[in-house]
Amino acid sequence: MDSYGFHDGNIYSLLDNRYSDVRHDAGHSLQIHSSLIRRLSQENELEGHQGCVNAISWNSSGSLLISGSDDTRLNIWSYTGRKLLHSIDTGHSANIFCTKFVPETSDELVVSGAGDAEVRLFNLSHLSGGGTDSNAISPSALYQCHTRRVKKLAVEVGNPNVVWSASEDGTLRQHDFREGASCPPAGSSPQECRNVLLDLRGGAKRSLADPPKQTLALKSCDISSTRPHLLLVGGSDAFARLYDRRMLPPLTSCRKRTQPPRCVNYFCPMHLSERGRSGLHLTHVAFSPSGDEVLMSYSGEHVYLMNVNHAGGNTMRYTTGDVSKLMTFTPVLNGLELQPPPSVVFKSSLPFKRNATSILEKCRNLVQIAEKSLEGATSCFCGIEACNEVLDGYGREIGPGLRHECLCIRAALLLKRKWKNDVHMAIRDCYNARRIDCSSFRALYYMSEALTQLGKHKEALDFAIAAQCSAPANAELAEWVESIKKDIAAAEAEKNSKGGDGAQKNEPRTGRGLSLSDILYRSEANSDASHDGPGSEREDSDYDEELELDFETSISGDEGRDVEPNILHGSLNLRIHRRGDSAREATCTNGSCASSPSSQNERMPYQPEAVIDMKQRYVGHCNVGTDIKQASFLGQKGEYVASGSDDGRWFIWEKQTGRLVKMLLGDDAVVNCVQCHPFDCVVATSGIDNTIKIWTPTAAVPSVVSGGAAGPEASNVLEAMESNQRRLSHNREAIL
Repeated sequence: MDSYGFHDGNIYSLLDNRYSDVRHDAGHSLQIHSSLIRRLSQENELEGHQGCVNAISWNSSGSLLISGSDDTRLNIWSYTGRKLLHSIDTGHSANIFCTKFVPETSDELVVSGAGDAEVRLFNLSHLSGGGTDSNAISPSALYQCHTRRVKKLAVEVGNPNVVWSASEDGTLRQHDFREGASCPPAGSSPQECRNVLLDLRGGAKRSLADPPKQTLALKSCDISSTRPHLLLVGGSDAFARLYDRRMLPPLTSCRKRTQPPRCVNYFCPMHLSERGRSGLHLTHVAFSPSGDEVLMSYSGEHVYLMNVNHAGGNTMRYTTGDVSKLMTFTPVLNGLELQPPPSVVFKSSLPFKRNATSILEKCRNLVQIAEKSLEGATSCFCGIEACNEVLDGYGREIGPGLRHECLCIRAALLLKRKWKNDVHMAIRDCYNARRIDCSSFRALYYMSEALTQLGKHKEALDFAIAAQCSAPANAELAEWVESIKKDIAAAEAEKNSKGGDGAQKNEPRTGRGLSLSDILYRSEANSDASHDGPGSEREDSDYDEELELDFETSISGDEGRDVEPNILHGSLNLRIHRRGDSAREATCTNGSCASSPSSQNERMPYQPEAVIDMKQRYVGHCNVGTDIKQASFLGQKGEYVASGSDDGRWFIWEKQTGRLVKMLLGDDAVVNCVQCHPFDCVVATSGIDNTIKIWTPTAAVPSVVSGGAAGPEASNVLEAMESNQRRLSHNREAIL
């Protein structure tokens, strides 16, 4: 797909206009430009750790890079010299998962969080000289109030006094260095620390319609750099949550569970909101540089972009009933918006700088490319990217006819490709096509095919019959309708034949029985502070197949370098507890019991909140092996998105269209961390290897793959992405 350009403009024109065009900061546009990204290659490899590098972070000026590792050390690296300045023995007893420079401290204060449930603050001025020799210094502050692994730290631009920590114990805590250097205070228990900003131990949702009940084991958090009162968190369910710190209640202790505070917004792609899948959870959430968008990376899923919608705008919102509306046939569509309104999309009076005639011609050529892909001349991937370019790159500049055609072609290509959840993207396209033309034969037919792939045969029949009414002479469609009727009859016959046995089998489960899916979901989410403590933590690696609390499993080989993270070796022993009893015990203190938030919620009907839907999806990578995998915006404008992958590669996409721009090999096993330099076109990555890779635009030839080698490469890119899709489709949930 190199025959058409990107949306960041011509780099030569940007250079020519950088002095005359005072309206734009050319430096921001030039930092991460498509022409530079396509020349990225590995410039350097920083050696100094003795374990997996789980966290990397730049200081605000970009002069220093800090890294945290399984070896429990913090390393400080020089950007200009590409060398190790300091190696700090932190004293952590488990893997370091997160580290940050504290702002406005002249880069003297650094903070770390680890699997031992501790947060430690260090003053670099206390180091005994420079060099790479081991430096064991006492922490300036030590916070031991978490009871499970600390997975992410957040700092506020311009605030040198506070750091926030997100833990799998379901709490997000605010540590103020001015209020004490230890937590808990001498002679008190961790439960008495009054630094809990968010208590989400009863905040996880299995689906949009279900009330929050289980513990939300937090995996990630971020604070907006443009509106620092906004706080974003993600964890062990499908929903990211946006909070306004100004609206949160005062800091509390974790001695007693509190009802989760009301959030400003929920974020979740619609097709993931009602699945109730046990293994689905977020591994990373992040604000865009402007603060107007958020990026979400899922375990066993893709990366998604959402609008923050702080001012309303055209962001797509949905509620629990809208999911079923999408798959139910109605002669006339109304209500649900899965795209900006046509008045915005098709508005032709906007002062576009680009030539309308040339753009329309380009879009028609792209649609022809997509049609050839549908006929089998090229891969489905190429055709889908061509449609993405038309719909997402020039959506406001094309008419409804061309948009409808492109939506139908993309739906057909998605159904043909069959990557994970492509069928749900096809359903969205068919719905949007019918918003333009309710009686569209192609939209009705492809919707029927999509619903058939999902096993929703009755709904598929409604759309197929509607399509048949639009084209009564189509013999193939008549056969398709009969085929669906046979599928429905076969399903009914199978259901009736197993009716007696099924009733007997299901009867004992109507009471207390739990499915394996229920147990899997609760294993990670339902541990209370009373069950876990820092002393009980194993030295966990970041691999997701480490099943805690309700599971005892032996995983053969080295956990930290398991090349097949989808497979559990050895035996799996289940220890099933009565969660109701343990929840009641957790709320009892000093012999008195308080009713839990979930029991209070059960007294009144639960009203599901509206959720912000996806804006863009980024596919090709694989995220099932680790639960610290990042997805990051690149550059000061955030026009590109990057993510690590379980195949040792890392991927870069154009944010606007989802188009794959670059794929690079960055690790022998897994790339977890991708961090862009604050000002230069330089990216640091890390993962299972003991080293950090530095990437700069030094390749002689631009390309999609690493190194800039000339020659055919598209097949290699497709082969890697298809392999990742196979791994996504056979993740832990599918095997168990």
